[in-house]
Amino acid sequence: MIFWIASYPKSGNTWLRALLASYFFSKDGFFSENLLENINQFPQKKYFEHFDYDKNTPTDTSRFWIKAQEKINQDKKIRFFKTHNIYGTLNNENFSNKFNSIGCLYIIRDPRNVITSLKNHYELNYNSSLDFMNSETKYIYDTNNQNDYSDFQFISSWEKNYQSWLSQREIQVKLIKYEELQKSTFSVFKEIIEFIYSTIKKPHKFDKSKAKNAVSSTSFQKLSNYEKERGFKESVLSKSEKKKIPFFFLGPKNDWSKIIDEKFKAKINKNFEKNLKELKYY
Repeated sequence: MIFWIASYPKSGNTWLRALLASYFFSKDGFFSENLLENINQFPQKKYFEHFDYDKNTPTDTSRFWIKAQEKINQDKKIRFFKTHNIYGTLNNENFSNKFNSIGCLYIIRDPRNVITSLKNHYELNYNSSLDFMNSETKYIYDTNNQNDYSDFQFISSWEKNYQSWLSQREIQVKLIKYEELQKSTFSVFKEIIEFIYSTIKKPHKFDKSKAKNAVSSTSFQKLSNYEKERGFKESVLSKSEKKKIPFFFLGPKNDWSKIIDEKFKAKINKNFEKNLKELKYY
């Protein structure tokens, strides 16, 4: 069955996957980029190759979300999958169900810091970034393939995205705050490992040494240096310049209170007021 690593875009999903991939798919816990290949994205084109869908229609792969997962799960193994998709329905098609999914780690980030990352990654201004986060019909796909929506992900709004995963009652979900993972990486990571094994009901002795190596080798500075020296597959090409936009952008320096001007601070605080209180970011 599938164990989801879910989030809204630019919320720390890649860092969490790097930690998990280092712990579960290496001998010693040290990170290398190829380990991320053990945690694929869903939805993704290759999982729909056996289905008759219209790649020119953004939502058409949704008809095969469940069937594709059933095919993935035929060997009855536990697999991690990354997704930015909501846990809900689109055109009366369910994203997943309790027969194909066993659990989820949902990583959430202060939306005021998500805005600054979105602005960089998608080359937007602040107002466009806020519109992006508020759009309940928002979707993303691989823009390198024009008119091919095979990698379509229905992310909806930032609010609807996290609420869709936390409000459903089909699978167990552990909510992880990016800020807490950043502050107490080792202890939060240990909780994550224990949650995974508890959910899949498999006995496990926590490997402290391996976890320490995973934490140390996936620090923001080391991942940023890695990208500078070797590049990073998940970085995207700039629309205006013939170069890639840095994937690991600001990291710990991404502090909305120091970056955003006072007028826009007031605007985003008002926009996300209810969510900030609900998630105890106030």
